[in-house]
Amino acid sequence: MFTRPCKYMKKALTSMLVALMLLASLSACSQSTTTFTDQTPIKIGYSTSLTGQFANDGKALQQGLVLWAEGANQRGGLLGRPVTLVGLDDGSDPKRVTANYQTLIDKDHVDLLFGPYSSLLTKSAAIVAHQHKAAMFAPTGNAPSIFKLQFDNIFVVTLPSQQNLQAFSYYILSLPQSMRPQTAAYVSVDSPFTTPQVSASATILGLPEGTLKTVYSKVPYETNANIPQMAKQIAQSKADVVVLGTSGLEDCLSFIKEFKAEHYNPKAIVSTSGPEEGSQFLNALGASTAEGVFAPNSGWYAHAATYQNTQFVQAYVAKYGGSPEDISTTTSEAYSAGQLLEQAVTQTHSLDNATLIKALHTNVFNSLQGPLRFDADGGNTIGIPTLFQWLQGQFVPVYPFTNAQANPEYPKSTWS
Repeated sequence: MFTRPCKYMKKALTSMLVALMLLASLSACSQSTTTFTDQTPIKIGYSTSLTGQFANDGKALQQGLVLWAEGANQRGGLLGRPVTLVGLDDGSDPKRVTANYQTLIDKDHVDLLFGPYSSLLTKSAAIVAHQHKAAMFAPTGNAPSIFKLQFDNIFVVTLPSQQNLQAFSYYILSLPQSMRPQTAAYVSVDSPFTTPQVSASATILGLPEGTLKTVYSKVPYETNANIPQMAKQIAQSKADVVVLGTSGLEDCLSFIKEFKAEHYNPKAIVSTSGPEEGSQFLNALGASTAEGVFAPNSGWYAHAATYQNTQFVQAYVAKYGGSPEDISTTTSEAYSAGQLLEQAVTQTHSLDNATLIKALHTNVFNSLQGPLRFDADGGNTIGIPTLFQWLQGQFVPVYPFTNAQANPEYPKSTWS
């Protein structure tokens, strides 16, 4: 199924056939807004975490894929054929991810593949895809461990994770000496996604130019660690800056809630995952508690002037309700993977994986995340790390200033 070409209709039609087809199409227009030249669906498979540790993000990822597929079908599908998604729940388990992608390829005979949520699970998926020489359009999975595989068939729409905290670190160093914090605390769950970026931030902030003294460090901590206890220890350290390497919403919420309970008000808090989850983060904490929390992001936000973002936001609100600020970054990343797939198929007029892989390593593409260009290992080379912050109930870019929509709040306001 991975090498099956798309069939094209013959162009040599008699005038009578043309007339009949026009009449048929006019009749069909009264029933449907989309007419496919070939009714054979293009099946695109994916695994996502509808249960388990990554369930919140997994569901957000599925929302993005569904929105993209519906939009693609409204635009006439791919190569004139309708798009059908085939999704499986992996329970946030790498072993189930492996089994799911084997099932998608061997039993469901999907034409193309999307990646799952998280670097941990993407690695398992990438190995199966590579064995079958299948292109994998990955919404997430930007940890160094993914690119160290040196697979030529994986394409990750988000920036390599070790760059994520650069914008935060450089913002702190940009502060006037009289305002610059003096101490920092670092924690990171044992994850290929979070640990490299927290370690990189600690290095930058600890260089002679930064000279922030480390007063607490737990990099990495085990996934079953006692977060309230760590949060109390950080509070006792009285660190000016807290860098949280969290790989999901719940850990981030646990740290912040405990900080507030301890009446601990650091000057700056940044978390690698959690704040970007839109209304899930805001509703769990309340606007006053969320106020001032930083998070790295790929550059997408609800009002970004990026490719098809207006249509994406409108489609999300129409289907799932709420406001644009409710949209998870993970949803935008999944939609971006769909945009990448659609452009690659359209440019090559092919579903052949070898053809797509060659084009994906050659061309530049557009997405909600911004422009995409991939190196030999599938990393995006032309994105700009961006720092976001919750300000008055909105998640907005604040640094670098060339990308900012508001001035950063520093120091963070005191929790009531």
